[in-house]
Amino acid sequence: SAMATARPLMLPDDKGAGRVAAMPVTEHELLDQLRRLGIDAQTFRHPPVYTVEEAKRLRGELPGSHIKNLFLKDKKGALWLVVAEEDRPIDLKDLRRRIGAAPLSFGKPDLLRDVLGVEPGSVTPFAVVNDAPPRVNVVVDAALKDAERLNCHPLTNTATTAVSARDLVKFLDATDHLPRFVALDSPTDASD
Repeated sequence: SAMATARPLMLPDDKGAGRVAAMPVTEHELLDQLRRLGIDAQTFRHPPVYTVEEAKRLRGELPGSHIKNLFLKDKKGALWLVVAEEDRPIDLKDLRRRIGAAPLSFGKPDLLRDVLGVEPGSVTPFAVVNDAPPRVNVVVDAALKDAERLNCHPLTNTATTAVSARDLVKFLDATDHLPRFVALDSPTDASD
């Protein structure tokens, strides 16, 4: 069965001819899609969280690896979604060298909404379901490659959905976003 992607919605433009804008995939549609792919996902509800610190306070003893997701744009216009361990310090200059990007900066909220269909605070690897045709390069922290359980927002910051790293790769591949695993730790920061 085909993956659900953002649904076209005709919006009138100023010439009245209409342009196609995409309605982002909903959390419910995403969870359906995971089921159709045979992915075992467990979802937990919680109050909205906007930062790693808030998430740590609210989640209690939720098992598994917790992540942070950086939506980035480089000087040449390439878009990147970097999925890292939540406590991993990320230096954008160092990251740029590791992934072979032009100078990086954070993507603006409007670009995030337009490309991934989510709000700041809800960035998640699942959001690439809205990026069709694919524009975003997905990079995953190599330290997460064998995680039994990765905790990700299901397109909203009021829930957390846990999947294995292998199943996340299956999902990313099904949306044409096969990730690159990149070592984001290095001998130089092993001491901290």
